[in-house]
Amino acid sequence: MWLRNFAHIALIVLISFCISSAASGAQRSKDKDKDKDQEGSQTGAQCAAGTASSEAQPAPSNAADIIRQFAQHESDFRLARDNYTYTQEVLVEDLAPNRGEYRLNSEIVFTPQGRRYEAITYAPQPNLQDFTLSPEDMKDLENIQPFVLTAEDLSKYEVQFSGQEKLDELNTYKFCVGPKRIEKNQRYFLGTVWVDGRDLAVVKTDGKAVPDIVKGDNQNLFPRFVTYRENIEGTFWFPTYTRADDVLHFRQGDVHMRMTVRYKNYKRFGSTIQLGKSTAVPGTPSNPTQTQPAPAK
Repeated sequence: MWLRNFAHIALIVLISFCISSAASGAQRSKDKDKDKDQEGSQTGAQCAAGTASSEAQPAPSNAADIIRQFAQHESDFRLARDNYTYTQEVLVEDLAPNRGEYRLNSEIVFTPQGRRYEAITYAPQPNLQDFTLSPEDMKDLENIQPFVLTAEDLSKYEVQFSGQEKLDELNTYKFCVGPKRIEKNQRYFLGTVWVDGRDLAVVKTDGKAVPDIVKGDNQNLFPRFVTYRENIEGTFWFPTYTRADDVLHFRQGDVHMRMTVRYKNYKRFGSTIQLGKSTAVPGTPSNPTQTQPAPAK
């Protein structure tokens, strides 16, 4: 998210003819060191703050097999999800210092020929005041908030066992996840992943999209979010709710933003029958009379 700048500043240009090449080289070296430090802080297996196990738990002897199996399950899930239609509702709120919002409702549908596409159903003019949504934000909405760690992508990530945790009736394995390295123009997830111990399906993620992009005074920063999944059909757990409520620390000042994304009405392509009642991930904001999370208030 790029910070907006509305200040009208008088520019005074000071021209100096005495800048040495040595000084310029030192500055370039300093900038490279800062870039390396920034990348280092966003790589490697890292649990989201407050989600790591308070006491060290020994990794099970088959931890590597569990990681391999849940990644393969994620690959199967991605293929399955690509054959579903669903609706998506996005709300990004600029809370402070100024108020504004961005809304986008869409349907993921198929043509009669079977081509999958996104149809926009509601898109009022946004009026965000303190930041704008960048192309990276839009990519993250598609790929990082509903994070799927497939077997094909597993080699890009470090995954470390962080313990076992009870989420209401679910016995889960918890893993710290982060990219091994940052490749140019690529987006990654950094944070915590919970995997159901029975289905070996990802049921919850908590983290952020990386890397943050800092170029001089320009900063493109990204919020921490939590995504919940629900058991919609069989062993597949589908993303149904994402929420972020974070303060982005721009150099020019802090910005408080909030984001909610709801994924609803999953239907297998070609079926006219609504799928049965789902099983919610513990902690998902929900209404007992509904199968989808109710709006947070």
